Amino acid sequence: MKRILVTGGAGFIGSHLCTRLIEEGNIVICLDNFFTGSKENISYLIGHPRFELIEHDIINPFWTDVDEIYNLACPASPIHYQHDAIKTAKTAVFGTFNMLGLAKRNKAKILQASTSEVYGDPLSHPQREGDWGNVNPIGYRSCYDEGKRCAETLCMDYYRQHGVLVKIIRIFNTYGPNMLTDDGRVISNFVVQALLDKDITIYGDGKQTRSFQYIDDLVEGMIRMMATEDHFTGPVNIGNPCEFSIFELAQKILELTCSHSNIIFEPLPHDAPRQRRPDITLAKEKLDWEPHIHLEEGLMKVIDYFKSVLAK
Repeated sequence: MKRILVTGGAGFIGSHLCTRLIEEGNIVICLDNFFTGSKENISYLIGHPRFELIEHDIINPFWTDVDEIYNLACPASPIHYQHDAIKTAKTAVFGTFNMLGLAKRNKAKILQASTSEVYGDPLSHPQREGDWGNVNPIGYRSCYDEGKRCAETLCMDYYRQHGVLVKIIRIFNTYGPNMLTDDGRVISNFVVQALLDKDITIYGDGKQTRSFQYIDDLVEGMIRMMATEDHFTGPVNIGNPCEFSIFELAQKILELTCSHSNIIFEPLPHDAPRQRRPDITLAKEKLDWEPHIHLEEGLMKVIDYFKSVLAK
């Protein structure tokens, strides 16, 4: 039995991770400031003897005894991380700094949830961990992109200077239950619009590509990464290499929802990447991991989830 801290534990990804860690017999401390997280996401865990929920913002120091830390706390969709760009940067940098300090004090392992956004608008395709990225440091997305890049730097400096056992993963587009209806992510946007028979909004010409992984595959990859040998820090891409255009995704969701929505086109947001697809060779080699849930199967689960949410 391990004592594990999950920051951002009431969010979309964090809530699924907390559930998995509890199921494996661990003590889980869920830390969240509820900016994008929700108590409803982890309501079924509240009262469990091995689960503790604490409202806290990791911009401020936090101390407890733990064996492992999963640092997920940070708004991850543009509509939320651009709402307060300075707060987003502080969460990514100061929050990671505080969690690394906690890991150092406890001699604990820490997994840093980085992002495919560190690659920016990629110069190579698919994206490999050795790519340094093509990020606009002064753009509208840079509070998140550069914040996460700096967080990776902090992790590696704590590893080299203090011997902190760090694990860095770069998460590619992920979807599943507990996503917010208004989080601005493409799958949640399209599904909600389709279920309400509203126009499906594509930003740009729809030819830009993304790769989508289901949440259960991501959680499996995170746990396997945490279990790797101490000297292996990553970063490791965790994502689904099956690539789809945004227009193809919209058509698939229309088909699965039997929606009467029309597809409309709006201008592409600032600095939106044209391509996004992970090279997962390293994940296969080091984690014996690859995604198993196909897009159509995962989309049906998400459609059912949002049907229940909208029915309320």
